[in-house]
Amino acid sequence: MTKRVAIIGAGPSGLAQLRAFQSAFEGADPVELVCFEKQSDWGGQWNYTWRTGLDANGEPVHSSMYRYLWSNGPKECLEFADYSFEEHFGKPIASYPPRAVLWDYIKGRVEKSGVREYIRFNCPVRHVEYRENDGTFMVTVHDHERDVVESEVFDHVVVASGHFSTPNVPEFEGFEAFNGRILHAHDFRDALEFQGKNLLLVGSSYSAEDIGSQCYKYGARSITTSYRTRPMGFDWPENWEEKPLLQRVDGNTAYFADGTSKQVDAIILCTGYLHHFPFLPDALRLQTNNRLWPLGLFRGVVWEANPGLFYLGMQDQWYTFNMFDAQAWYVRDIILGRIALPDRETMQADSQAWREREEALEDDEQMIRFQGDYVASLIDATDYPSFDIEGVNRTFLEWEQHKHTDIMTFRDKSYSSLMTGTQAPAHHTRWLDAMDDSLEAFLDAPARRPAATPRRPAADRSRRVEPTTPAIGQALSFQAPGFRRPGVARPRWRTASKRLMPVATETLRLETLPAMGSLTSWSQASRVRRRMPLPSAPITSAVGPVRSTSKISDSASPAVPVTQTPSDLSLARARERLVT
Repeated sequence: MTKRVAIIGAGPSGLAQLRAFQSAFEGADPVELVCFEKQSDWGGQWNYTWRTGLDANGEPVHSSMYRYLWSNGPKECLEFADYSFEEHFGKPIASYPPRAVLWDYIKGRVEKSGVREYIRFNCPVRHVEYRENDGTFMVTVHDHERDVVESEVFDHVVVASGHFSTPNVPEFEGFEAFNGRILHAHDFRDALEFQGKNLLLVGSSYSAEDIGSQCYKYGARSITTSYRTRPMGFDWPENWEEKPLLQRVDGNTAYFADGTSKQVDAIILCTGYLHHFPFLPDALRLQTNNRLWPLGLFRGVVWEANPGLFYLGMQDQWYTFNMFDAQAWYVRDIILGRIALPDRETMQADSQAWREREEALEDDEQMIRFQGDYVASLIDATDYPSFDIEGVNRTFLEWEQHKHTDIMTFRDKSYSSLMTGTQAPAHHTRWLDAMDDSLEAFLDAPARRPAATPRRPAADRSRRVEPTTPAIGQALSFQAPGFRRPGVARPRWRTASKRLMPVATETLRLETLPAMGSLTSWSQASRVRRRMPLPSAPITSAVGPVRSTSKISDSASPAVPVTQTPSDLSLARARERLVT
């Protein structure tokens, strides 16, 4: 008898499940697969949309991705064991690709596998009901392409809808009268929206870290992150500071738990996401916060109260794509009868043992190794290709060290593939200067220009500071990576609180590029991290005095061409408050 399997979601987890079955179809027991995806294309979170709120079908927007997003961890730690980056792109690529590159990689494997035929797009699942009489599941779906709601019966259901699409949105006193924009990280789409703004980020985890870095890169005037338990503790740029939890806002003034206040133009809530499954009844619904070992799931995937139901990717994540693979292969083998499940009491005891080990973890390294051990235990039970788990752990630890050495340059590092052994090349452009996040710009180095002209990305800012002296000042010391999640003690860091920054003379070289003609691009000067005495003569280009049509304030006055002198530029910088 043919088993029918419903897979909810065609993101990385759901696609892993399709790939797992496809790899076993030859000689395997017959299985009929149906994958329901509410978006119009596959990729889940990696399928970027400009939309926020509701999509074209009136469904809640799933993706939390934004323009200019680059991987915040080494690609070597998420590489598929059966499909390497080198195989997909035909050459080694840098270790920190932008979103478009990762989406292309995810699609490449499933396109090669030919599993798209199993996916029904624009089909959100409305309800899943377990039928006691025959042990099957009734799955009700709204097919937007035909505008019909219909139900089908399945032997198994795999929930692969993710847990980073329903935002956790707290409220603070004064929000209703705030004179700027308030949004959750889920609705953040473009750092350029906050160019020249004083930005407050509430939260101290990866969203706050990355969105803040993007906004710094694209010219935010200042960035303040507000933490509930402890600061992130990185060596931030001069216009970035960390403060205790926000208490209230009054007009445009934000007040913090330490009694300080600050004027802000916009507030982004980087406050995490909810495990949200509105299509499941309580008897089937996972209820957990974001943690490494949610209870109720045997081996992290089998719903102990009803082993015909499975969940993929529901843990807090160090490992991602290859962990989803390991889980999908394990679920596949249970459905195909290759792995026999123990009784419920035994499953619960096993889960409790993993939970107790999780609760004893004290720092990042222990958490990384915990999840590595979990992934290894799944691989050992299936025919998923084994890979160097300890090598992945070491790469994660190097990544942590690089972030604490310099949070703005860690993406310029490169690592060796744990699947092929190939060393990744350095990217052709350092991350702070890489303004074009397209696949084409990432894969192809900019054409060479004459030596006298600095090589710049096509969409770079219109003002550029070229230092004539090397960067000076280094962190004094470094210890092993620390842990900053709530509830776990964090080791102390021994790093320089401030770098020694002697005055250095700079040569200003100005370029006029239409894509970003704004004096807020003086944020580039802040990244030089030194004070710059300005010459007393007007700055000229090869064709004469530099002329600009850029506005130097948020005034409603129309922009008119002006000749910029050093005093003008100094005034503009002071008014924009981008350089101290």
